[in-house]
Amino acid sequence: MGICAEKSSAAIDRRVSVAPMMDWSDRHYRRFVRLLAPRALLYSEMIVADAIVRGDRAKLLDFDAAEKPLALQLGGCNPATLAAAAQIGAEWGYAEINLNVGCPSERVQSATFGACLMAQPALVADCVAAMAAAVAVPVTVKCRIGIDDEDSYEFLLRFIDTVAAAGCDTFVVHARKAILSGLTPRQNRDIPPLRYDTVWRLKAERPQLAIVINGGIKTVEAATEHWAHTDGVMIGREAYHNPCFVGLLDRLAWPEARDEVPAPADVVEALRPYVEGRLARGERLHSIARHLLGLYAHRPGARAFRRVISELGPPAKAGFAVLEAAVAAAEGRSGLLAVGRPIRDGGIL
Repeated sequence: MGICAEKSSAAIDRRVSVAPMMDWSDRHYRRFVRLLAPRALLYSEMIVADAIVRGDRAKLLDFDAAEKPLALQLGGCNPATLAAAAQIGAEWGYAEINLNVGCPSERVQSATFGACLMAQPALVADCVAAMAAAVAVPVTVKCRIGIDDEDSYEFLLRFIDTVAAAGCDTFVVHARKAILSGLTPRQNRDIPPLRYDTVWRLKAERPQLAIVINGGIKTVEAATEHWAHTDGVMIGREAYHNPCFVGLLDRLAWPEARDEVPAPADVVEALRPYVEGRLARGERLHSIARHLLGLYAHRPGARAFRRVISELGPPAKAGFAVLEAAVAAAEGRSGLLAVGRPIRDGGIL
Protein backbone atom coordinates (compact mmCIF):
# COMPACT_ATOMS: atom_id res chain seq x y z
CA MET A 1 0.00 0.00 0.00
CA GLY A 2 1.20 3.52 -0.67
CA ILE A 3 1.15 6.75 1.26
CA CYS A 4 -2.02 8.53 0.24
CA ALA A 5 -1.99 12.15 1.43
CA GLU A 6 0.07 15.31 1.37
CA LYS A 7 1.97 16.26 4.49
CA SER A 8 0.23 19.62 4.96
CA SER A 9 -2.89 19.53 7.10
CA ALA A 10 -4.56 21.55 4.35
CA ALA A 11 -4.89 18.26 2.47
CA ILE A 12 -7.59 17.17 4.91
CA ASP A 13 -10.84 19.08 5.42
CA ARG A 14 -11.47 19.14 9.16
CA ARG A 15 -14.80 20.96 9.37
CA VAL A 16 -16.43 17.85 10.86
CA SER A 17 -14.73 14.81 12.36
CA VAL A 18 -15.84 11.87 14.47
CA ALA A 19 -13.75 11.23 17.57
CA PRO A 20 -11.70 8.10 18.24
CA MET A 21 -13.77 6.21 20.83
CA MET A 22 -12.55 3.05 22.55
CA ASP A 23 -14.74 0.00 21.84
CA TRP A 24 -16.91 2.08 19.51
CA SER A 25 -14.84 3.44 16.61
CA ASP A 26 -14.20 0.07 15.01
CA ARG A 27 -14.45 -0.63 11.30
CA HIS A 28 -18.13 -1.59 11.52
CA TYR A 29 -19.14 1.69 13.14
CA ARG A 30 -17.05 3.67 10.68
CA ARG A 31 -18.56 1.87 7.68
CA PHE A 32 -22.03 2.59 9.05
CA VAL A 33 -21.53 6.27 9.91
CA ARG A 34 -19.87 6.91 6.55
CA LEU A 35 -23.27 6.29 4.93
CA LEU A 36 -24.63 9.23 6.93
CA ALA A 37 -21.60 11.53 6.69
CA PRO A 38 -19.77 11.06 3.38
CA ARG A 39 -17.27 13.89 3.93
CA ALA A 40 -16.47 13.91 7.67
CA LEU A 41 -13.02 12.80 8.82
CA LEU A 42 -13.24 9.51 10.73
CA TYR A 43 -10.76 8.15 13.26
CA SER A 44 -9.78 4.69 14.41
CA GLU A 45 -9.89 3.69 18.03
CA MET A 46 -6.66 4.45 19.83
CA ILE A 47 -4.21 1.64 19.03
CA VAL A 48 -1.05 1.17 21.07
CA ALA A 49 1.96 1.73 18.82
CA ASP A 50 3.80 -1.31 20.14
CA ALA A 51 0.82 -3.53 19.24
CA ILE A 52 1.05 -2.40 15.63
CA VAL A 53 4.79 -2.95 15.44
CA ARG A 54 4.68 -6.40 17.06
CA GLY A 55 1.10 -7.63 16.63
CA ASP A 56 -1.49 -8.66 14.05
CA ARG A 57 -1.47 -5.64 11.77
CA ALA A 58 -4.31 -6.81 9.58
CA LYS A 59 -6.60 -7.29 12.57
CA LEU A 60 -5.65 -3.90 14.01
CA LEU A 61 -5.48 -1.79 10.87
CA ASP A 62 -7.64 -3.20 8.08
CA PHE A 63 -10.48 -1.01 6.89
CA ASP A 64 -12.91 -0.71 4.00
CA ALA A 65 -11.96 1.84 1.33
CA ALA A 66 -15.42 3.37 1.77
CA GLU A 67 -14.38 4.56 5.25
CA LYS A 68 -11.94 7.14 3.84
CA PRO A 69 -10.91 9.79 4.73
CA LEU A 70 -9.66 7.95 7.81
CA ALA A 71 -7.10 8.82 10.47
CA LEU A 72 -5.19 6.43 12.72
CA GLN A 73 -4.83 7.36 16.38
CA LEU A 74 -1.78 5.98 18.19
CA GLY A 75 -1.00 5.65 21.87
CA GLY A 76 2.56 5.60 23.08
CA CYS A 77 5.52 7.62 24.30
CA ASN A 78 8.55 6.04 22.64
CA PRO A 79 9.57 8.13 19.61
CA ALA A 80 11.13 5.21 17.71
CA THR A 81 8.18 2.89 18.26
CA LEU A 82 5.67 5.60 17.36
CA ALA A 83 7.62 6.40 14.20
CA ALA A 84 7.60 2.74 13.17
CA ALA A 85 3.86 2.42 13.86
CA ALA A 86 3.15 5.67 12.02
CA GLN A 87 5.03 4.44 8.97
CA ILE A 88 3.08 1.18 8.98
CA GLY A 89 -0.20 3.11 9.32
CA ALA A 90 0.64 5.44 6.45
CA GLU A 91 1.62 2.51 4.25
CA TRP A 92 -1.67 0.83 5.18
CA GLY A 93 -3.53 3.81 3.69
CA TYR A 94 -4.45 6.06 6.63
CA ALA A 95 -4.61 9.75 5.68
CA GLU A 96 -3.39 11.06 9.05
CA ILE A 97 -1.55 9.81 12.12
CA ASN A 98 -2.83 11.25 15.40
CA LEU A 99 -1.08 11.00 18.77
CA ASN A 100 -3.30 10.54 21.82
CA VAL A 101 -2.35 13.06 24.52
CA GLY A 102 -5.82 13.25 26.01
CA CYS A 103 -6.90 9.89 27.46
CA PRO A 104 -7.03 10.06 31.29
CA SER A 105 -7.42 6.38 32.16
CA GLU A 106 -5.11 4.94 34.82
CA ARG A 107 -4.23 2.01 32.56
CA VAL A 108 -3.02 4.41 29.88
CA GLN A 109 -1.16 6.50 32.44
CA SER A 110 0.66 3.44 33.73
CA ALA A 111 2.17 3.08 30.26
CA THR A 112 3.11 6.80 30.30
CA PHE A 113 0.90 7.94 27.48
CA GLY A 114 -2.39 9.73 27.07
CA ALA A 115 -3.20 12.94 28.95
CA CYS A 116 -0.32 12.56 31.41
CA LEU A 117 2.04 13.36 28.53
CA MET A 118 0.87 16.98 28.64
CA ALA A 119 3.25 17.32 31.60
CA GLN A 120 6.12 16.37 29.27
CA PRO A 121 5.81 18.60 26.20
CA ALA A 122 9.45 18.02 25.21
CA LEU A 123 8.82 14.25 25.03
CA VAL A 124 5.66 14.79 22.99
CA ALA A 125 7.68 17.03 20.67
CA ASP A 126 10.29 14.28 20.25
CA CYS A 127 7.52 11.80 19.41
CA VAL A 128 5.95 14.13 16.88
CA ALA A 129 9.31 14.91 15.27
CA ALA A 130 10.10 11.20 14.89
CA MET A 131 6.68 10.41 13.44
CA ALA A 132 6.77 13.37 11.06
CA ALA A 133 10.17 12.30 9.79
CA ALA A 134 8.84 8.80 9.08
CA VAL A 135 5.71 9.62 7.08
CA ALA A 136 4.45 11.95 4.37
CA VAL A 137 0.95 12.22 5.84
CA PRO A 138 -0.03 14.80 8.50
CA VAL A 139 0.96 14.04 12.10
CA THR A 140 -1.50 15.60 14.54
CA VAL A 141 -2.11 15.67 18.29
CA LYS A 142 -5.29 15.29 20.35
CA CYS A 143 -4.99 16.79 23.82
CA ARG A 144 -6.86 18.40 26.69
CA ILE A 145 -6.68 22.04 27.82
CA GLY A 146 -4.73 20.95 30.90
CA ILE A 147 -4.24 18.32 33.58
CA ASP A 148 -4.95 18.42 37.31
CA ASP A 149 -3.77 21.76 38.72
CA GLU A 150 -1.85 22.56 35.54
CA ASP A 151 -4.83 24.07 33.81
CA SER A 152 -3.84 27.65 33.07
CA TYR A 153 -3.92 29.04 29.56
CA GLU A 154 -0.18 29.58 29.80
CA PHE A 155 0.35 25.86 30.47
CA LEU A 156 -1.68 24.94 27.39
CA LEU A 157 0.11 27.49 25.23
CA ARG A 158 3.55 26.25 26.28
CA PHE A 159 2.52 22.71 25.40
CA ILE A 160 1.11 23.71 22.01
CA ASP A 161 4.08 25.88 21.08
CA THR A 162 6.61 23.22 22.07
CA VAL A 163 4.89 20.52 20.04
CA ALA A 164 4.16 22.80 17.08
CA ALA A 165 7.87 23.63 16.84
CA ALA A 166 8.52 19.91 16.31
CA GLY A 167 6.38 19.81 13.18
CA CYS A 168 2.74 19.51 14.29
CA ASP A 169 0.41 22.13 12.82
CA THR A 170 -2.93 20.54 13.77
CA PHE A 171 -4.31 20.06 17.28
CA VAL A 172 -7.63 18.58 18.32
CA VAL A 173 -8.35 20.08 21.73
CA HIS A 174 -10.88 18.63 24.16
CA ALA A 175 -12.12 21.73 25.99
CA ARG A 176 -11.92 20.10 29.43
CA LYS A 177 -8.89 19.45 31.57
CA ALA A 178 -8.16 15.88 32.65
CA ILE A 179 -8.12 14.85 36.30
CA LEU A 180 -5.51 12.10 36.38
CA SER A 181 -6.41 10.65 39.76
CA GLY A 182 -9.77 10.47 41.50
CA LEU A 183 -11.97 10.44 38.41
CA THR A 184 -12.79 7.62 36.01
CA PRO A 185 -12.45 8.18 32.26
CA ARG A 186 -16.23 8.50 32.09
CA GLN A 187 -16.27 11.13 34.82
CA ASN A 188 -13.48 12.95 33.01
CA ARG A 189 -15.86 13.37 30.09
CA ASP A 190 -18.44 15.17 32.23
CA ILE A 191 -17.18 16.56 35.54
CA PRO A 192 -14.37 18.96 34.57
CA PRO A 193 -16.15 22.03 33.18
CA LEU A 194 -16.01 22.84 29.50
CA ARG A 195 -13.94 25.93 28.71
CA TYR A 196 -14.60 26.63 25.07
CA ASP A 197 -13.25 30.16 25.36
CA THR A 198 -9.78 28.73 26.05
CA VAL A 199 -9.76 26.85 22.74
CA TRP A 200 -11.15 29.87 20.88
CA ARG A 201 -8.39 32.02 22.36
CA LEU A 202 -5.78 29.49 21.29
CA LYS A 203 -6.98 29.68 17.69
CA ALA A 204 -7.08 33.48 17.78
CA GLU A 205 -3.53 33.70 19.10
CA ARG A 206 -2.11 30.92 16.91
CA PRO A 207 -3.95 31.46 13.61
CA GLN A 208 -1.27 29.55 11.67
CA LEU A 209 -2.29 26.34 13.44
CA ALA A 210 -5.35 24.24 12.60
CA ILE A 211 -7.38 23.99 15.82
CA VAL A 212 -10.29 21.54 16.04
CA ILE A 213 -12.52 21.73 19.11
CA ASN A 214 -13.95 18.67 20.90
CA GLY A 215 -16.16 18.12 23.93
CA GLY A 216 -19.90 18.29 24.62
CA ILE A 217 -21.01 19.43 21.16
CA LYS A 218 -24.58 18.22 20.74
CA THR A 219 -26.48 20.85 18.74
CA VAL A 220 -26.29 22.56 15.37
CA GLU A 221 -26.21 25.91 17.14
CA ALA A 222 -23.14 24.90 19.16
CA ALA A 223 -21.32 23.56 16.11
CA THR A 224 -22.08 26.73 14.15
CA GLU A 225 -20.67 28.87 16.94
CA HIS A 226 -17.49 26.78 17.11
CA TRP A 227 -17.02 26.99 13.34
CA ALA A 228 -16.84 30.76 13.74
CA HIS A 229 -13.90 30.45 16.16
CA THR A 230 -12.01 27.28 15.13
CA ASP A 231 -11.14 25.19 12.09
CA GLY A 232 -13.55 22.39 12.84
CA VAL A 233 -15.59 20.39 15.34
CA MET A 234 -14.97 16.85 16.52
CA ILE A 235 -18.07 15.00 17.68
CA GLY A 236 -17.76 12.12 20.14
CA ARG A 237 -20.55 10.48 22.11
CA GLU A 238 -23.31 12.35 20.27
CA ALA A 239 -21.99 10.90 17.00
CA TYR A 240 -22.44 7.42 18.44
CA HIS A 241 -25.75 7.80 20.26
CA ASN A 242 -27.31 10.01 17.57
CA PRO A 243 -25.43 9.30 14.32
CA CYS A 244 -27.87 11.28 12.18
CA PHE A 245 -26.57 14.41 13.93
CA VAL A 246 -23.21 13.90 12.24
CA GLY A 247 -25.01 13.52 8.93
CA LEU A 248 -26.72 16.86 9.48
CA LEU A 249 -23.45 18.59 10.37
CA ASP A 250 -21.87 17.05 7.28
CA ARG A 251 -24.47 18.79 5.08
CA LEU A 252 -24.17 22.10 6.94
CA ALA A 253 -20.37 22.10 6.69
CA TRP A 254 -20.37 21.26 2.97
CA PRO A 255 -23.56 22.91 1.63
CA GLU A 256 -22.18 22.86 -1.89
CA ALA A 257 -22.67 19.07 -1.94
CA ARG A 258 -26.48 19.60 -2.06
CA ASP A 259 -27.33 16.10 -0.86
CA GLU A 260 -29.66 15.16 1.98
CA VAL A 261 -29.23 13.04 5.07
CA PRO A 262 -30.58 9.61 4.10
CA ALA A 263 -33.56 8.19 5.95
CA PRO A 264 -32.70 5.53 8.56
CA ALA A 265 -34.41 2.80 6.53
CA ASP A 266 -32.31 3.74 3.50
CA VAL A 267 -29.13 3.64 5.59
CA VAL A 268 -29.92 0.11 6.74
CA GLU A 269 -30.61 -1.02 3.18
CA ALA A 270 -27.39 0.60 1.94
CA LEU A 271 -25.51 -1.30 4.64
CA ARG A 272 -26.91 -4.66 3.44
CA PRO A 273 -23.98 -5.65 1.16
CA TYR A 274 -21.46 -4.88 3.87
CA VAL A 275 -23.40 -6.78 6.56
CA GLU A 276 -24.01 -9.80 4.39
CA GLY A 277 -20.38 -9.82 3.31
CA ARG A 278 -19.11 -9.77 6.89
CA LEU A 279 -21.59 -12.47 7.93
CA ALA A 280 -20.36 -14.63 5.07
CA ARG A 281 -16.88 -14.34 6.58
CA GLY A 282 -18.14 -15.78 9.85
CA GLU A 283 -18.68 -12.57 11.82
CA ARG A 284 -21.75 -12.19 14.01
CA LEU A 285 -24.50 -9.70 13.32
CA HIS A 286 -24.31 -8.28 16.83
CA SER A 287 -20.77 -6.98 16.29
CA ILE A 288 -22.17 -4.70 13.57
CA ALA A 289 -25.76 -4.13 14.71
CA ARG A 290 -24.76 -2.82 18.15
CA HIS A 291 -23.48 0.33 16.46
CA LEU A 292 -26.87 1.01 14.85
CA LEU A 293 -28.87 1.33 18.06
CA GLY A 294 -28.97 5.14 17.88
CA LEU A 295 -30.02 5.35 14.23
CA TYR A 296 -33.61 6.33 15.10
CA ALA A 297 -32.62 8.57 18.04
CA HIS A 298 -35.19 11.32 18.69
CA ARG A 299 -37.58 9.76 16.17
CA PRO A 300 -40.80 7.81 16.66
CA GLY A 301 -40.04 4.12 16.82
CA ALA A 302 -36.57 4.49 18.32
CA ARG A 303 -37.35 2.24 21.25
CA ALA A 304 -38.85 -0.48 19.05
CA PHE A 305 -35.81 -0.38 16.75
CA ARG A 306 -33.42 -0.81 19.67
CA ARG A 307 -35.51 -3.54 21.22
CA VAL A 308 -35.55 -5.74 18.13
CA ILE A 309 -31.79 -5.45 17.65
CA SER A 310 -31.05 -6.00 21.34
CA GLU A 311 -33.28 -9.07 21.62
CA LEU A 312 -32.75 -10.73 18.26
CA GLY A 313 -29.30 -9.54 17.21
CA PRO A 314 -27.00 -11.45 19.61
CA PRO A 315 -27.67 -15.09 18.60
CA ALA A 316 -24.94 -16.60 16.46
CA LYS A 317 -27.29 -17.33 13.54
CA ALA A 318 -28.87 -13.87 13.42
CA GLY A 319 -28.87 -12.41 9.92
CA PHE A 320 -29.79 -9.26 8.05
CA ALA A 321 -33.48 -10.09 8.53
CA VAL A 322 -33.11 -8.81 12.11
CA LEU A 323 -32.24 -5.35 10.81
CA GLU A 324 -35.15 -5.47 8.38
CA ALA A 325 -37.46 -6.37 11.25
CA ALA A 326 -36.03 -3.56 13.40
CA VAL A 327 -36.79 -1.03 10.67
CA ALA A 328 -40.29 -2.43 10.25
CA ALA A 329 -40.86 -2.15 14.00
CA ALA A 330 -39.57 1.41 14.14
CA GLU A 331 -41.78 2.51 11.27
CA GLY A 332 -44.88 0.71 12.43
CA ARG A 333 -44.96 -1.73 9.53
CA SER A 334 -45.88 -5.39 9.75
CA GLY A 335 -42.97 -7.69 9.15
CA LEU A 336 -41.89 -11.27 9.63
CA LEU A 337 -38.50 -12.50 10.62
CA ALA A 338 -37.10 -15.66 9.08
CA VAL A 339 -37.34 -17.24 12.51
CA GLY A 340 -41.09 -16.68 12.42
CA ARG A 341 -41.47 -13.86 14.99
CA PRO A 342 -43.95 -11.28 13.69
CA ILE A 343 -43.40 -7.52 14.11
CA ARG A 344 -46.53 -5.41 14.30
CA ASP A 345 -47.30 -1.89 15.47
CA GLY A 346 -43.73 -1.20 16.52
CA GLY A 347 -43.46 -4.13 18.92
CA ILE A 348 -42.28 -7.73 19.04
CA LEU A 349 -45.04 -10.29 19.45
